Amino acid sequence: MKLAAVDIGGTFIDCFVVWDGRYVQTKALTTHHNLSLGFNEALDEAAAELSLNRGDFFRQVESIRYATTLGTNALIERRGPRVGILTTEGFESTVPLSRGRGYAEGLTQAEALDLTRAKRPLPLVPPGLIRGIRQRLDFRGEEILPLDEEDVRRKLRELMDEGIQVLVVSLANSTSNDRHERRIREIFREEYPPHLLGSIPLILASEVAGRRGEYVRTSSAIIDAYLHSIMYFGLSSLELNLKKSGYSRPALVVHNTGGMAQLNSTDALRTVHSGPVAGIHAGDELARQSKLGNVVCTDMGGTSFDIGIVVEGGIKHYDFYPVIDRWLVTVPMVHLNSLGAGGGSIARYDPIFKTIAVGPESAGSEPGPACFDRGGLRPTVTDADMLLGYLDPQHYAHGKIKLNAARSRQALEDLCDELGMDAVAVAMRIRHRADSDMANGMVAELRARGYRVDDFTMLAYGGNGPLHCCGIARNAGIRSVLVPPFSPMFSACGAASLSPMHIHEYSQITDLYNPATASLLSDFERFNRVVEDLEERGLKDLLRQGFAVGEIRHRLEIDIRYGSQKVETAVVCAKNRLSCVGDVLELIERLAVDHAGRYGEGAQAPESGIRIMAYRVASYVPGRNVEFGDLWQDIGKAWTPEPVATRKCHFNTDQGAVQVPCYDARALEAGAVLVGPAIINPGWTTYLVEPGWRFEAARHGAARLTRID
Repeated sequence: MKLAAVDIGGTFIDCFVVWDGRYVQTKALTTHHNLSLGFNEALDEAAAELSLNRGDFFRQVESIRYATTLGTNALIERRGPRVGILTTEGFESTVPLSRGRGYAEGLTQAEALDLTRAKRPLPLVPPGLIRGIRQRLDFRGEEILPLDEEDVRRKLRELMDEGIQVLVVSLANSTSNDRHERRIREIFREEYPPHLLGSIPLILASEVAGRRGEYVRTSSAIIDAYLHSIMYFGLSSLELNLKKSGYSRPALVVHNTGGMAQLNSTDALRTVHSGPVAGIHAGDELARQSKLGNVVCTDMGGTSFDIGIVVEGGIKHYDFYPVIDRWLVTVPMVHLNSLGAGGGSIARYDPIFKTIAVGPESAGSEPGPACFDRGGLRPTVTDADMLLGYLDPQHYAHGKIKLNAARSRQALEDLCDELGMDAVAVAMRIRHRADSDMANGMVAELRARGYRVDDFTMLAYGGNGPLHCCGIARNAGIRSVLVPPFSPMFSACGAASLSPMHIHEYSQITDLYNPATASLLSDFERFNRVVEDLEERGLKDLLRQGFAVGEIRHRLEIDIRYGSQKVETAVVCAKNRLSCVGDVLELIERLAVDHAGRYGEGAQAPESGIRIMAYRVASYVPGRNVEFGDLWQDIGKAWTPEPVATRKCHFNTDQGAVQVPCYDARALEAGAVLVGPAIINPGWTTYLVEPGWRFEAARHGAARLTRID
C-alpha cells in the first residue's frame, strides 16, 4: 500500500505517507495565498525521506487524499460568487428571517446572551436575489399546484439580468418529491445552454440535503453553492498540479461525513471541517485496535482545539444540524466541537474581569506567533510556552522555525503593564487560561452528550496536544492521557485510513409502535422501499467513481425517538430490510439499549410511542486501515532514557525556574518511563511531562501520561 494524506490546517500542512509498511511524517507552513506550494513542499520532503525524487514518488503512489480548509477560509473572508434563489412562492422570506434565534447561530453563549450587540450575519444571498415561483407540493410530495413553467422562465431571466453566478433551487417539500426541482434544472439548461452562457452551477436543495426543514435545507444549498466555484477551481488546480508531477489518478477529497470521494462526487459543503473529522476517524480505529473503550479526541493545533467523541463499539456521533460559520445547515457531519484555542491563539486583556482572555482570534501561519520572528506583534499561547521554557528555540518544528524569545517578551509588554506582572507570570496566566478553556469545553461536551468524564480516555494530538495535555487533563479532572502514534499528524493519519463513502438521508415519520392503536409497524414494504432507494443513490455515486458492484457495502442507520421526547437516538441496524415483527422488536430493543447507555436505565418511554424520524444509508467501499495494533503488546521491560540536555522552566508562579531534563526521540521508544518534570522533543512536537505526572512510552511512538500526585 502506497498512499499520501495531506491535512491543511490554519498554521501547518500535515502530510502522512504510508509506503509499503513504512510511515513518513512531514509538515510545512500553510501557504494561504497558494495552498499547492505548501502541499508540494510537504510531499517533496516525504519523497526525499523515502529516497525518491518527486517524479518517482508521484508515479508510484496509489492514492492521494486531501483534507482542505478552502471552504472554511472562503466563508470567513466572504469571497464567494453572487448567488440567486428560486423557491416556492410565499417562501421568499424563509432565508432572510432564518429562525427566531437565527442571530445566535455560530456565536458563543456569552455573545448570544448579549442581545444589545448580537447581530445577524450579513446574508450570503441578498433578499433582492430571491424569487418565488408558482408551484406547490404537500408534505407527502403530492402535487397541489402544477409547476408554472412560464413563470420559471420569467424568474430565471430576472435573476440572470441581476448578474447571478450560481443558482439555488429550493422548493417546499421537495425532500418528498424532487420532480419540480429537476424540471427547473431542465428548463434552465434549455434557456441557458452552456455553449451560450458558460458554466453557471445550478444547485438543487433536494440533492444537497435529504432532511425536512425549509430553512436549514435552503441554507445548506446556499453554502454549497457559495463554495462550489472556489472548491472546484481550487481542487482542480491541485489535480492539475499533481498531473504535472506525474500523478495520473484523481485526488480523493476528505468529507466531513467520515468518508472521502473523488472531486466529481464531492459537494463543497461536505469538505468543511474535513481535517478534524479525519482525526476522529483515526481515534476510532486506534480505540478499536488497542481496545481503549470510550475515547474523547482532542486535537490542539495552531488555530483551534477540536473535540470529538468515539464510543466503544464504533458508533460515531453525528451532527444532523451543525452550524457552519454563522448558519444552521442540515448535513450528516461527524460531530465536532471546535474551540478557538490553539498555539496561535492571541491573548488579550479583559478589562471587565481584569484578567487574561485567550482566542478565538489566531495569528495563524502568516505572520504567526511573535516568536516566529515573521512580523507577528501580538502575544499568543506559543509565546507563553516559549517564555516558560517549554520550547527549544533551535529545534522547533524539526528546526524549520527558529524561535526568538525576545520577540515573545516584547509582545507581552502591554499585558504586563495592564496586569502589573512580569513576563513569566503573565505567560503562566495565559497558559493556565488556555488550558482551562479547553478543559471546560471538553467536559461540557461530554456532559451535554450524557457521559461521565472518567468513562473516557483522553487522546491528545495535533502539534500542541502533547505540550498542553497535562494542564488540560488536570483542569478537567482526568488522571490518564494517551498521546497516540503519529500525534503531530494524527488527522492526516486518519485521512490515510478513510474509505470511499457517501451518505444519503430521507426524512419520513414512521411509527414503529403506535400507542393509540397498540400496534407495531407492519408495512415492511414501505420501509424497505425507502432503504432501497437510498442504497441505489449511494451505489450510483460509487459506480461513477469506478468501483465494482461487488465491492460496495451499505450500512443502515435510523434516527428514532420516543414519542414524548425531543431527543433522537441514531440506531445502527443489524439488517437493512424488515421482514417480520421480530425484526421490528429487535430494532426497538437496540433503541432501548443505546438510549439507556446514554441517558440512564429508565429514561426510555415506549408507552408514549416509538417513531422513526429519518433514514440514513452509508454506502462505502471497505479500505485498508493504518495498523496500530495493541499499543502495549510486547513493549518489554521498563527503562529510563538519558537526557540530552537540561533547560530552565517555570511551572508555578510561587516558585522560580527549575532545571528540567530534556530528551530526544529515543524517549519515545517502547518501555521508556519518565517522571515529571521532563521535556521530550522528537522533532515535530513537544511532550511536556508536568510535575506530578508519569510518562510511559508504548509502540509506534505512543505514550501514556498518568497523574501521580
